[in-house]
Amino acid sequence: MAKSNNDLIQEQLIAARRNQILDAATTIFAEKGFHRATIRDVAKAAGIADGTIYIYFENKTAVLMGILDRLNETDQREANFEQSADMDIDTFFRMHLRQRLDFIGPKGMQVIQIVLSEILVNLDLRDLYYEKIIGPTFQLAERYFHGWMDAGLIRKFDVPIMMRMITSLVLGLLVLRLLGDPTIEEQWQKLPDVIADMVLYGIQGEKS
Repeated sequence: MAKSNNDLIQEQLIAARRNQILDAATTIFAEKGFHRATIRDVAKAAGIADGTIYIYFENKTAVLMGILDRLNETDQREANFEQSADMDIDTFFRMHLRQRLDFIGPKGMQVIQIVLSEILVNLDLRDLYYEKIIGPTFQLAERYFHGWMDAGLIRKFDVPIMMRMITSLVLGLLVLRLLGDPTIEEQWQKLPDVIADMVLYGIQGEKS
């Protein structure tokens, strides 16, 4: 059954409030650290009552997971990969990398800084992050890569290992950006093509 206008408006209001909370939490977690920050701090930054946050998020960890879910664009990943049906792998891979790196602006870098500092010491959060976000994202990507492989669009390789290699490559570049590496800062817009060339064609020889 189609949703009514009232239902759609309600969904938009909920999404807007969630984003308001997540924006405030990103700033507070980056300033104070996840462990030291409180729900009250987040509520104050968002300009809402403490109790309002609990309408949308169970606790502080749920708020952080919401931030990570938004950065990962989890609800859009399937649609993003479906776009590959209308273009060749080279075009899709470059477009996907550019979308992801462009999406990670200053706020995204704040989130990455929060995550890296917290998951190194918080085993429960690390497990939750992998279970809810990293693992499902790998599974989705692997399904499409296996499909391309079966269709003869890409050569045979160990898909799970390749997914982790690509992820590690991007993560390493993000860490270098956090460290203020001048080359990464200056050539950030070139990185999608550099990554695509290396992954798709290697570093030896010319593209066929």
